[in-house]
Amino acid sequence: MQGREILIGVTGGIAAYKAAMLASRLVQLGAGVSVVMTKSATELVRPRTFEAISARTVLTEMFDETRRHPHIELSRAAQLLCIAPVTANFLGKMANGIADDLLSTIYLSFRGTVLAAPAMNCEMWEKKAVQRNVEQLKSDGVFFVGPESGRLSCGEIGIGRMAEPNKIIEAILALPEFEKKLRT
Repeated sequence: MQGREILIGVTGGIAAYKAAMLASRLVQLGAGVSVVMTKSATELVRPRTFEAISARTVLTEMFDETRRHPHIELSRAAQLLCIAPVTANFLGKMANGIADDLLSTIYLSFRGTVLAAPAMNCEMWEKKAVQRNVEQLKSDGVFFVGPESGRLSCGEIGIGRMAEPNKIIEAILALPEFEKKLRT
């Protein structure tokens, strides 16, 4: 991953803490990592955590005085957009082309490979609307890793846990488009 640029999008699921571990491991593997967080994600993990890990400023707002078009700049600089965790809400935004925050505008302007790592309650994951959104995104070319079964933050046991950071890294390395870029 040496020299590759990865953009990590963090949405407001409790699994956001795992995104910090993911970012750390990617940096250790030599990737340049930029992080964009939704407002609700910042309620769970502070942007400073990701700034310390990535040595880069974390963006959370659509309008940034230091960048003219942050969604375009960030989407053009990265080879991979990994959204981890991706909530049911954000899956819906992605599937329906809704662009009402920085991360959703980045997703719509991003031309590279997109990997989504869902995380939510098992009842939410099994909802027909969520599954429709997942199928739509798969047909749009979005790759998925997880979710996995296990104990959820609500105390239930079921499918909805975000994949572990090592599993996400394995999925990144297995992506055909990203693998090609790694060889170039």
